[in-house]
Amino acid sequence: MRRTPVGFYRGLNPTTKLVIALSTAALAFVLRGWLVPLVALLVVGATVVRAGLGRAFVPFVLATIPLLISIVLVNVFLYPGATDTILVIGPLRATATGLTVAGQASLRIVAFALSVAVFALTTPTDDLLADLERRGMGRRGTFVIGAAIQTIPRLAARAGEVADSQRARGLRTEGSVWRRIRGVVPLAGPMISGALSEVEERTMALEARAFSAPARRAVLRPMPDDNVQRAGRWLLGLATVGLIALTVTGHLGLP
Repeated sequence: MRRTPVGFYRGLNPTTKLVIALSTAALAFVLRGWLVPLVALLVVGATVVRAGLGRAFVPFVLATIPLLISIVLVNVFLYPGATDTILVIGPLRATATGLTVAGQASLRIVAFALSVAVFALTTPTDDLLADLERRGMGRRGTFVIGAAIQTIPRLAARAGEVADSQRARGLRTEGSVWRRIRGVVPLAGPMISGALSEVEERTMALEARAFSAPARRAVLRPMPDDNVQRAGRWLLGLATVGLIALTVTGHLGLP
């Protein structure tokens, strides 16, 4: 039996961490301006340092770079209606308005993505699903959430396995860009067929474990929880909804 995670942030109830991640992501992504995304990034950074995520967090940061580059280029040079030009490069005109929009959009995207990344790195999927089911979520809903969370890691692992198998058979998938592109086609077929086979295998395994049985399953490993966390979840959720509502309706202006 796997041990329950302990330590700063890791030891919180999975649902508590889910509420924190969703609230941080929603506030950073929905609310305009500089203040909220900056605060969200500071919270994420402090959590990363205190939780000791370190190197495990670096790939998530690097993964946001291509998206940020595209956001900056599109907004700085192609923002519609902007006339405050600050730089001209051939037919392209960089504007101050586009630069401001690009900066705010980049902050929102990074805060959104990294808040979810902290949750993913500190919360085992099995713990989250077990806690959600204990709180009354149906097993089908729990299965859908678990399958969605695990889709990308499973596909990445399967792609690595297929690539290794094909290289063992003499297929060259490394080298020039053109060779890599040609190597994608022999990888696509096995990945798709393998994914379909896995769906069938998982369906049979679930039915063998009485997935459709009407009885409620017993929780063998309850997750840590207390009144402070329960109150914190409700307060954070209500505060998030309230801030978004006040900002959208124009009753609250944030810098």
